[in-house]
Amino acid sequence: MIIVLPVVQLFLFGYAINSDPKHLPTGLLSGEHSKYERTLVAALQNTGYYDIKPLASEAEAERGLAEGKLLFVVNIPPNFDRSVNRGESPVVLMDADATDPSAIGGAAAALAALTSSLDRNLPQGIRATPANPPFQFELHARYNPEQLTVLNLVPGLICIVLMMSTMFITTLSITRETERGTMENLLAMPVRPIEVMLAKVVPYIVIGYLQVILIMGIAMAVFGLPMRGSIALLTFALGLFIASNLALGITFSTVARNQMQAIQMAQFTLLPSMLLSGFMFPFRGMPLWAQWAGEVFPTTHALRIVRGVLLKGNGFAEIMPELWPIILFTVVVGLIANWCYRVTLD
Repeated sequence: MIIVLPVVQLFLFGYAINSDPKHLPTGLLSGEHSKYERTLVAALQNTGYYDIKPLASEAEAERGLAEGKLLFVVNIPPNFDRSVNRGESPVVLMDADATDPSAIGGAAAALAALTSSLDRNLPQGIRATPANPPFQFELHARYNPEQLTVLNLVPGLICIVLMMSTMFITTLSITRETERGTMENLLAMPVRPIEVMLAKVVPYIVIGYLQVILIMGIAMAVFGLPMRGSIALLTFALGLFIASNLALGITFSTVARNQMQAIQMAQFTLLPSMLLSGFMFPFRGMPLWAQWAGEVFPTTHALRIVRGVLLKGNGFAEIMPELWPIILFTVVVGLIANWCYRVTLD
């Protein structure tokens, strides 16, 4: 804790954290492929903020925004070239996933400078005045129109509180039995390791749900947190998330020899799980290796599920890509805990 933990913090903050994310996934909807459209797309990509790929339909765009696979959708109106040449100042619609305002802030700010730079590249006869630009960007902040930070932090806080409370409580469960001398009684009973672990885990699932009810009630009453999706679906997904943290805590408890070792293991897991999940900093701003590491932790997927259900109204089909990593993590970690469970005190 004296040496390794500060070094881990140094590398995470130095290399993995970036508050101005670039290369954001962006979809393109266009009815025609014209010269001004190609110029516009090239200019967007040259800013470094947008990685643009064509989309086949508006349904694909909606699905990409709902699942978090796209952060922007550029919708170029029909007859774009003709409207620019006539000086009609057509509007290019930019749909943005505003569930995390900090992730799209830099990219949205670059649009104003982009309009003026493109104006200088247009033919002399159709250049416009500042009051009448050749075209306009209209940013449509989806799911969080006012781009309130509280609507991003409060759903994430639900996952962080659940992770910290459930994991730390179960981390001490088996090691506490050993230090108090009551482990002999458990070993003498005709129960299998999986039964002991389930008995340790199930009560804390109930406690986790009580925490969810408390946080959700306060968030809706005080901060105006919306509930656009299914409460039953959110409850089911959070139950899986609670189970994953309890399984991880039980694994630490079976591996560690005493409570201090178990707490140290939990602390080393807590830091990267918070920093690499997208709770404190934009997930898309991290380098690729940090994103791969963040995908391992259930907190990353739980954050997306909670924000998706609460702010976007996502259903089961939209959250399924985030559910199966949590289930897989729970099963793997549970098997490790069962394998590491000691049937003797030696």
